[in-house]
Amino acid sequence: MPATEPILESKNVTIRFGGLTAVSNFDLTVNPRELVGLIGPNGAGKTTIFNMLTGVYKPTEGDIRVGAVSTRDFKPYQITALGLARTFQNIRLFKELTVLENVKAGGHIHYKYSGTSAVLHTNRFHTAEEQAEEDALRLLDLFDLRSRAQYTARNLPYGDQRRLEIARALAARPRLLLLDEPAAGLNTGETAALMTKIREIRDRFGVAILLIEHNMELVMGICERIIVLNYGKTIAQGTPDQIQTNPVVVEAYLGEPVEAAQL
Repeated sequence: MPATEPILESKNVTIRFGGLTAVSNFDLTVNPRELVGLIGPNGAGKTTIFNMLTGVYKPTEGDIRVGAVSTRDFKPYQITALGLARTFQNIRLFKELTVLENVKAGGHIHYKYSGTSAVLHTNRFHTAEEQAEEDALRLLDLFDLRSRAQYTARNLPYGDQRRLEIARALAARPRLLLLDEPAAGLNTGETAALMTKIREIRDRFGVAILLIEHNMELVMGICERIIVLNYGKTIAQGTPDQIQTNPVVVEAYLGEPVEAAQL
């Protein structure tokens, strides 16, 4: 894919659940290495958009493309293979596996060997497994989790579980990383460290990042472009400075005129 070609495009994407239109005519373009925020009040449709982008939901109308490929009829694993990976608002680790095994599982699409090789423990199997472990350990180093590689994932502190989920998503080697409320439940210090880490991920791996987040300090501090949703519709988009001074955005968040409040 040429470096200037968008990684992701959605056009007129709409989804209805029965008589409810959850997202209406959503347009989005994400270019290589961009850091984009998707914000809005609770129930605005943000996670629903992530679910459509990653194939969990199929849009009622509209089209989503990764590169030149329409993903409308793709399953989630097929979209992951195109270069999209995500985390979840509610952490979804393999709780009974180790920290290392979680990250290895995230990268499994890149290590190819047959079922026969696995049963017979052939050289190809061992080579792939050794590479998978080496790659996983490098990601654990990035998140200061190597010392906990053999911990069971459910026994990690909450903040470490958040970081582990991002490491697992990066193991899929995405071109676009989707982060769903990565700062949820983190304290002030952990959130500040996460801001630094998100920038480092973008710069180190050359990925684009699309994130949903309610922590406005994080969003305004790291995002280059922000899209604002309300009741499933895009009500504003622009730079952090433009969004912070947009009266429509302030009213959607706080229910009062811009003169009386600041986002």
